[in-house]
Amino acid sequence: MPAIQVRTAAGGAYRVELAPGALGRLGSLAAGALGGPRRVLLVSDANVWPLHGPRSVESLRAAGFEPSEAIIEAGEQAKRLATVERLCEAALEARLDRSGAVVALGGGVVGDIAGLVAALYMRGIPHVQVPTTLLAMVDSSVGGKTAVDLAGGKNLVGAFHQPAAVVADPEALRTLPERELSAGAAEVVKAGLLGDPGLFGLVEGNPAGLLARDGAVLSEAIARSVEVKRRAVEADERETGDGPRALLNLGHTFGHALETLRGYQGILHGEAVAVGMVLAARLSAALGRLSAGDAARVERLLASLGLPVALGADADRRRLFELMGRDKKNRAGRLRLVLPVAIGRAEIAADVPDEKVRRVLEDSP
Repeated sequence: MPAIQVRTAAGGAYRVELAPGALGRLGSLAAGALGGPRRVLLVSDANVWPLHGPRSVESLRAAGFEPSEAIIEAGEQAKRLATVERLCEAALEARLDRSGAVVALGGGVVGDIAGLVAALYMRGIPHVQVPTTLLAMVDSSVGGKTAVDLAGGKNLVGAFHQPAAVVADPEALRTLPERELSAGAAEVVKAGLLGDPGLFGLVEGNPAGLLARDGAVLSEAIARSVEVKRRAVEADERETGDGPRALLNLGHTFGHALETLRGYQGILHGEAVAVGMVLAARLSAALGRLSAGDAARVERLLASLGLPVALGADADRRRLFELMGRDKKNRAGRLRLVLPVAIGRAEIAADVPDEKVRRVLEDSP
């Protein structure tokens, strides 16, 4: 799995290292990206730390780093400004100055929080993303989006802060719970649906192989997903207007609203995105932009990966529509949705009648 180079105008260039055993070389890889060892704050969560923390510290120390650990609670509930403040205090106690760095060891929640800490502390210090979940490897660790949630909406407080490097070790996925693996697979499907029909076909042809953690299937799925993300980030680093990066939000307007509706409890981000993609595909088909056959393929593939494809009878559709109105992509009070128009291609739709969106929500089981 060759490294993938991401080149951005504002954030500079960095490498996404995709290789079995990369976690054991974290120290040397981080030193190369940061220009040498230094004091670092290693941020992880209570689930990931026992699995990968001690080995990461050992690798960093062997390369000459001075790591201090900061362990946060696991789960979306940690994505609050209070956690960011606590980690900034931990960085200060660890005597990090502007020559220091943050290392994010964990899934998307850890990466988002630690990246935001790096963006804010001392007005910005470098950080290295070390994703340990499939979702983080294929999506959230690449591109520099960092954020925390508000009670009324997901990822509403954040900053763009590109990492100095991403170190992704597929072997770390051996310890990932099956539900988390399925949730990450939703982002793989998203990448294929919006930008790589071959990737969509790869997963469609062998969903069991992905879920069984087949090395060849996983490696190709991760690399191709990162390539989709790389192209979008390089073309539109800060998601301006209707640029290519906005397409990466396919399924997210519905999905983020569903997460908020659930109070960030009982549903994983990838699961919410899976439901969101099904709703986006159904809406696109209802508008005549996507064939009914392709919409059905999207739903079948996500279901075959063990993902939810319906809102559930208890979801308040009226409230869900209201929460969609808080989405960051909206302009002048109007919804702007990412809709698939073919397997491998998506578009921004700013002209969808509200009643069409409500009908799709009402018709979901």
